[in-house]
This record gives sequence, C-alpha cells and structure tokens, in this order.
Amino acid sequence: MESPNVATNTKQEEPQIQSTTNVLKFIIYSLIGSFMFFIPITINGVSSIPIDHIVTWIKVTLPSAVPIYALIVILLGAVYPFISKTWSKDKVSIVFSLLKVLGAVVAILIYFKIGPEWLMAPSMGPFLFEKLVIPVGLVVPLGAIFLALLIGYGLLEFLGVLMQPIMRPIFKTPGRSAVDMVADLAGSYSIGMLITNRLYKEGKYTLKEAAIIATGFSTVSATFMIVVAKTLGLMDLWSLFFWVSLGITYLVTAITVRIWPLNKMSDEYYSDNADPEEVIKEGLFRNAWNSAMVGANNSVSLGRNLWENLKDGFLMTMSILPSILSVGLISLVLAEYTPIFNLLGYLFYPFTWALQIPEPFLAAKASAIGIAEMFLPALLVVDAPLVTKFIIAVVSVSSILFFSATIPCILSTEIPISITKLIVIWFERTLITLIITAPIAILLL
Repeated sequence: MESPNVATNTKQEEPQIQSTTNVLKFIIYSLIGSFMFFIPITINGVSSIPIDHIVTWIKVTLPSAVPIYALIVILLGAVYPFISKTWSKDKVSIVFSLLKVLGAVVAILIYFKIGPEWLMAPSMGPFLFEKLVIPVGLVVPLGAIFLALLIGYGLLEFLGVLMQPIMRPIFKTPGRSAVDMVADLAGSYSIGMLITNRLYKEGKYTLKEAAIIATGFSTVSATFMIVVAKTLGLMDLWSLFFWVSLGITYLVTAITVRIWPLNKMSDEYYSDNADPEEVIKEGLFRNAWNSAMVGANNSVSLGRNLWENLKDGFLMTMSILPSILSVGLISLVLAEYTPIFNLLGYLFYPFTWALQIPEPFLAAKASAIGIAEMFLPALLVVDAPLVTKFIIAVVSVSSILFFSATIPCILSTEIPISITKLIVIWFERTLITLIITAPIAILLL
C-alpha cells in the first residue's frame, strides 16, 4: 500500500497545490518560525534567538508577575492528574502525580520564602525555581505559538525530504527530525520535546524514532553551553568546545541508536493515523518542494493552528514544572547531602583512570553527578586541570539526560519510555562520551 503522501499522488495534485496562496503560506510562515527559533540576534549586548529575548523581556518587564505565573502553573499541574483522573493510570503515573504534589508544596515554600534553611539555600530551591522553572514555564507555551508556524505550513515536509540522506542512515530517524535537532540546539530541550511529542502524536514518528530523538537530540541550548564554558574558563577555547561538543553529542547518538535499549524499541505509531515519511532517492529538491506544497495545502487555519499548539504547550508546561521542581530538588539534595554520587563515581572510575584523565576520581564523580543536573559537573571541576574541565564540559552536554529537567520532560510526553531505560541510555551516553572525548582533549590541549 502506498503512503498517502507518495510522489505519484503529489504529481497528480501538483496543478492544484502549486498556488500562490500555498507558496506564500510556506515561505512567510516558515521564515517567521525559523527566525524565531534559529536566528541569533544581539540585543543589549546579548546574542540569543528571538524567543529567548522575548522570555528575557517578559522576566525583566514583569518581575513580580512571572513568579506568580510559575506558581499558578505548578499548582494547576499538581491538581490536573487528579481532575483528569489520569493519576492512577499506572505505577509511573501514580509516582509522578505524587511528585507533582510535592513540587507544588515546594513551590509555595520557595515563593513565600518560608521554607527551611537548606531549601532556601541559593543552590537549592531558588536555583531550581529561578534558573529552570521560570525559563521553561515561559519558553514552552511561547515556543508553542511559533511552533505552529514552523511545522504547520510545509517546512517540516520540505526538510523531511532534503535531510533524508543524512538522518536515516546515521540516526535511523526521518529527515523531518532535522527540525528537532536544530530546535534543540538553537532553542532548548523543552522546545525540542514539544516538537517531538507533537509529531509522535500526529503519527509522523514511531515510538523508536521519538525515543531516539528525545534522548539523542535534546541537547542543552548553545546559550547554556556558554554558561558552562564561562564557569570553567573555557571561553578562550569556545569554538573548539562548541564544535567538539556538538560533533561528539551526535556521534554518541549515532552509536546509541544501534545498541540496547533504543535498538529494540517498538516501531509502532501512536495511533492508527500513521503518516510515515516517504523515502525519496532522487529528485530531492523537486520532491521536497512538492511535499512542502502538499503540507501548506493541507494545513489548518492559522488561528486553529496557533490555538492547538498553545493548548498543547500549556498542558506540557503544567506537567513539566512541578516535576522539575520535585525531582530536581530530590536530585540536588542527594548530590549535596549523601554519598550516592561518590558511589556512582566508581562506575566510571576504571574508565577515567584507564583513559589517563587528570584527577580520574574527580572526573568519575563529575560524570556521575550529571544525571542529577547538567550544571553540577561543571561546578565540581572548577579547580581541576584544563583537560579534565574540557572533558567534563563535553560530557555535561553530550549525556543529555538529567533528573532536574530533561527526564521529567520526557516522562511528561506521550512517549512511553521507562525511567530504567532512560538511566541506561544516560550511562551509555556518558561512558561513550568519556571514551571519545578523553583522547581528543589530551591530544589538543
């Protein structure tokens, strides 16, 4: 049976779809969406993508209202599973529903500054609330609005055909997943997760493809990489750090998709409305353009598209924020007050020692602590030798999965991947990154 968007059908419809209206919808909406997500601009000496600048403007303009907004979203997110009766769907739902309630309690204590001293320490509750909760709470619904322009009017189909020769052989994902890759890097993992979840629910990704994208492309943004580089004094090596981190992150993804658990995940679609990408082997640009015109022609109205994306984005924000606060806080408490990450460090110590990384146990502990929060490894190796700092900086980017944000984000989507598998993927990514990065750092530095 032929896919609904095969080239033969596209050719039959060509006279109808090659209209001025479809061309303008594709070009104008795609340019606006691409500009908002992918084009860094400098405002007040700060270079970032427009959506990030809007988030910054909102935070600066409404400094009192933003924390209240975040608190309200967290409270709504905590009660929503009980109102929608999804809290008892399975064991994971029960655990995370209770964690969301805990997140709501923590948010109230932090907002009203009535929490115990350990919670109100700058590196604990305030760090999570101000540096993670508020930015994510603003960027996800705001990003959802412009996401409607980015993926709703033909750009997804256009890139899907053009990028097939790269994405399918290397990452085993459709060409359209290139949109996720760029959105994660230029924007944030939360925006990328929003795109991945939406396309998975629309039948454009299989479960395996969605899992690969969520665990392999959801890097921290380039702006956060700058924060890591500044913290570790690596700005003099910024270009080297950026490109090595980027290259190794995607090389590790290409490796992990070929080993368990990702290689054994199901190829089933979310529902019966599967919309698999047609494999094109010749006439790439012509077929890409025709596919874009079909996408523009079949698109819903702008108002409906904006509303559906905003609704999805807000529901995801409600799900993410209380989880980030509770799971992130538990992880930070374990890192600060227990020896658990010292013990986990021994998992990596034989490798950091064999790879001749300076201060191998410190490097091993920093690698292990990354599963709690991606910024913690950098804080741990601030005074370490340059080679160690460089390696750990790359590890903090390439490992991707951590409990203060990306793991709760993934668990808040419709993508059914267990915590156990996420931890296994994190371990694989961290170990492979160490093995690849160490010789490069030792050679170049």
